[in-house]
Amino acid sequence: MARRGFPRAAALVATLFLGLAGVDAPARAQVEVRMWTLLSGGDGARMRALVDDFNASQRDVRVVSTTLKWGEPFYTKLITASVVGAGPDVATIHLSRIVNLAGGGVLRPLAPAELAAAGLRGQDYLPRQWAKAQYQGATYAIPLDVHPFVLYYNKTLAGKAGLLDADGRLKPIVGVDALTDAFRTATERTGQRGLTMESSQSSYAIWRLWLAMLAQQNVTIIANGRFTYGPAGAATLARISDWFTKGYAQSGLDYPASTSQFMGGGAAFMLNGVWEVPELVRATKAGTLGFEYGIVPLPKMYANASTWADSHAFALPANPGHEPSPEKVRAVMRFIAYVSTHSLGWAEGGHIPAYKPVAESAAAKSLMPNALYAQVANDVVYDPDGWYMGAAGPLEAIASKFLPAALYGYLTPAQAVHRFETEAARLVRKRPPRY
Repeated sequence: MARRGFPRAAALVATLFLGLAGVDAPARAQVEVRMWTLLSGGDGARMRALVDDFNASQRDVRVVSTTLKWGEPFYTKLITASVVGAGPDVATIHLSRIVNLAGGGVLRPLAPAELAAAGLRGQDYLPRQWAKAQYQGATYAIPLDVHPFVLYYNKTLAGKAGLLDADGRLKPIVGVDALTDAFRTATERTGQRGLTMESSQSSYAIWRLWLAMLAQQNVTIIANGRFTYGPAGAATLARISDWFTKGYAQSGLDYPASTSQFMGGGAAFMLNGVWEVPELVRATKAGTLGFEYGIVPLPKMYANASTWADSHAFALPANPGHEPSPEKVRAVMRFIAYVSTHSLGWAEGGHIPAYKPVAESAAAKSLMPNALYAQVANDVVYDPDGWYMGAAGPLEAIASKFLPAALYGYLTPAQAVHRFETEAARLVRKRPPRY
């Protein structure tokens, strides 16, 4: 008995001696997680900070992030790499692309056990965003945020136009006629444009606004492979076009020109996404903005308060033939869980956190100017489901080619919608690709 026990005792003594001598036992190898992201600018900086904080918080996992060009170049590379087994371990995507990526075999589903092991539960995310992360009954992404279309306003110009209440906030605007009157009044009384927004060819803003205004009328765009908006499509584009043809807004502005017009005090209102919040906050703190600004959700112009939005999310590429090990999946999910629970800093980019414990926290509810529009998370609409839909997708490209033409008279609204529909029909008729 004593002889058989001696080796074990000796081993214990040796281990204790080595530990006291400062010699560590062999450590478990660190798992490296490769992430591809399309986030640049301020969003890119905030994501890098989250990656750095996660890496510093523990020693088991190290995330290495690579930033690729936003839009079609990112998705083309992600699709190409993933289907040949050379994709990253995790990628940031837009939820509007979930049908294309999940249906095309680019992403792998996240098993309930994998989610549970990381403490990730569907009920902890905003319901609209969690639902959008599903495809054919499986979870394919973890939502990070909601970034909706909103209405910015210059309080100096809006005040001159008589559009503010006694507390200096924008008076309620209800109805498309009331919104048009606000743009008209601001133009006539201030000598500046009533509205600015991206409106050049190849811009996405008109598509986003058009989709939101149709949704407010309970009108869908596509269903069962057919365009369903009917006469409302041209009529709604005509309402938008009137703002430009009547001079309330300047047509043909690209994205930088439209934001510069607002930031320079050249327009009373700006229709844009919440991603411009950081620049307004920065300019205000620096004292270079020149006016006080406000933000409200996209006004209710018709039957409901729908507004366009998209969401960033994390997803795992399928990488057939090079599927991730269970250890790698656990490492990826650990990182995603960390970012979810630490997403208040991400909200400083103007985004609404998708993780409910953060979104509903006192800190998030008091974060300005986000608190001015946080409630719109319940009213957002995404691009319709379809393999051709989503951020920088082929249908958006066709819409950005034709819809803006109605704003500067190249086409009538009816012609612009017809040209869009005619060219987009070839996509709608195609079978969904399996990459």
